[in-house]
Amino acid sequence: MRFKTPDLLDNNEARIQDGSVRIVTPMFQHYGGRSSFCGQLVTLKLFEDNTLVREVLAEDGRGKVLLIDGGGSMRCALVGDQLAILAHKNAWAGIVVYGCIRDSEDIARIDLGVRALNTHPLKSIKKGVGDRDLAVSFGGVTFRPGEWIYVDSDGVVVSEQPLR
Repeated sequence: MRFKTPDLLDNNEARIQDGSVRIVTPMFQHYGGRSSFCGQLVTLKLFEDNTLVREVLAEDGRGKVLLIDGGGSMRCALVGDQLAILAHKNAWAGIVVYGCIRDSEDIARIDLGVRALNTHPLKSIKKGVGDRDLAVSFGGVTFRPGEWIYVDSDGVVVSEQPLR
């Protein structure tokens, strides 16, 4: 689907007013090979442990975007090139990380949307701690599983329903 977030917002002003369309505070850097992406949200809440990230990205991701609430940690990476390759192989539209990634130059060559706060060379721990499919909040927005996310060079928009 081709879209521009400014056009989506212009076409859905009433939904912005009623809160069913929300705009995330600008904070994310662009890393993946795909500059814009959208899909239904799958959410994870974890901290410095990416075990669940691998489990989820091993699933069929057609039409989906993985949103990782990593607590904004800047102490390690939650996604690297191997997880990005796995996501691409399983047809995920993209990954949004409220935290860091690594292997950014390799990820830039993968046809996958990736946004994160920054990069960090250290990998995460692997204890299997975290939660899936729950509402998470950061950037002035609450993200709920099954909602729609639209990401492009102008920003990140979340909606209860698909946007046109």
